[in-house]
Amino acid sequence: MSRSAPLRIALAQLDFLVGDVRGNVARVIDTARAALAQRADLVAFPELSLSGYPPEDLLFHRGFRLQIEAGVAEVCRGVGDIAVLAGLPEYSGAQIYNSAALIARGAVQAMHRKSELPNYQVFDEKRYFSSGAQPTVVEVGGVRLGLLICEDIWEREAAQLARSAGAELLLVTNASPFQVHKQRDREEVARARVRDVGLPLAYVNLVGGQDELVFDGQSFVMDASGTVTMRAPAYAEGLHLVEFERDGRGAVRPRAGVVAPEQTEVASVYGALVLGVRDYVTKHRFPGVVLGLSGGVDSALTLAIAVDALGPAQVHAVMMPSRYTSPMSLEDAKAQAGLLGVKYSLLPIEPIFEATLATLEHEFAGRKPDATEENIQSRCRMLLLMGLSNKTGRMLLTTGNKSEMAVGYATLYGDMAGGFAPIKDCSKQLVYRLADYRNSLSAAIPRRVIDRPPSAELRPDQKDSDSLPPYDVLDPILAAFIEEDLSVDEICARGFDRATVARVLDLVKRNEYKRRQAPPGVRVSRRAFGRDWRYPITNGYRR
Repeated sequence: MSRSAPLRIALAQLDFLVGDVRGNVARVIDTARAALAQRADLVAFPELSLSGYPPEDLLFHRGFRLQIEAGVAEVCRGVGDIAVLAGLPEYSGAQIYNSAALIARGAVQAMHRKSELPNYQVFDEKRYFSSGAQPTVVEVGGVRLGLLICEDIWEREAAQLARSAGAELLLVTNASPFQVHKQRDREEVARARVRDVGLPLAYVNLVGGQDELVFDGQSFVMDASGTVTMRAPAYAEGLHLVEFERDGRGAVRPRAGVVAPEQTEVASVYGALVLGVRDYVTKHRFPGVVLGLSGGVDSALTLAIAVDALGPAQVHAVMMPSRYTSPMSLEDAKAQAGLLGVKYSLLPIEPIFEATLATLEHEFAGRKPDATEENIQSRCRMLLLMGLSNKTGRMLLTTGNKSEMAVGYATLYGDMAGGFAPIKDCSKQLVYRLADYRNSLSAAIPRRVIDRPPSAELRPDQKDSDSLPPYDVLDPILAAFIEEDLSVDEICARGFDRATVARVLDLVKRNEYKRRQAPPGVRVSRRAFGRDWRYPITNGYRR
């Protein structure tokens, strides 16, 4: 390769649908042809692009295997005069490998098998895949490329083996899901690897939502010193052409490209929530969503996310007042629905609530009102919302936050019912930050919805603080226990009252049965309730 003929690699930051092998193969072929039209020498796709990521137990189905094998053959026939690096599950006898195939001249020229299989947090690749053991170095356009797959760069060995095998440039395919500060972590790890081996690196990442996971893209290129020379935007599909040339000493280096700015924490979380909702709804082919709009900040934020994800025409907001609903809540819910231009319905639950109490009057005789009557109100609302969901085909969004889900401050078969929970992994304090952030983009949530003390409005003059510690106390305790696995003593050492800590942790443990029955929601933290939280419902552990 001469200086006048740089190596041109197209990084295909795309959204692939898990299980849609035929559709994914078609996207690979179409994108390869588009990259060829831009005079790219190679187009690189994300990890497991033919199957989608993570394919989970689909990998065990014979029919799925046959589709993958047919898909590889179709890519070989269809991509034309360009090299393609595509991810796929590679079946070899009884073993399955997480592999990347280099396809050129109508055939598979090389197959790299992922060596480092993550088995922590949301990952359980050792359940499915066997580890590769050999480096893979291929030559494209006169440059020797060391092929790596995602976790391969999080340890030193794979990159070092590629360098020892003659690699001049590391090309990494990834399906790296979003969590707070994840892009910073990725680039720190990549920087350590390129400095270890003295080679530049090109990193292509998946984008899109898959159940609880959101893949944020942000593919990038880094030179051998660790400087980012190109970064793709977050949460957007794109075909990003990058060029590599030789310097005066013959070393390969990237030419400068467009470096998308780093996102703030709150902006990155909001983007993940929007994309997660959009892909969950559209990939399941729902015509839209319905949600209860209470006049509180949680449902207000959920409504804004839904509108940004789907557009106002696909969102139906329903206010369902009871005898305890304040005029302020009614006014603010209607105002926000009008502000965002969504369909708005007012459906009082008082007749259903009264009928239910009347039906249970004999059974409840001699017992004082308690949380039972509060829960009945919540379940009356879900009766209406699920009726609307069934009749219209729109999916029901739940509006609960992580703080509530952690301590069970939610009603099973009531406000927990639904198909997807957008803010399930957002603490109450984060909810307020997200609401302020959304309003910084354009008016979306009435100011007093954010400023008023939070209340479920299920009894007279109710406040969340009647039942829970203040959120600026509760949320740090929850984060320490759920995301850091700290003990009571360690949490108390941070300045929290022991009795409060013990009470909060008891609530978390006691309410696991509720969380197991909650809908999935977007994962944004280091540890969310769902794929990476596997707490026993029945257990005798005591602090």
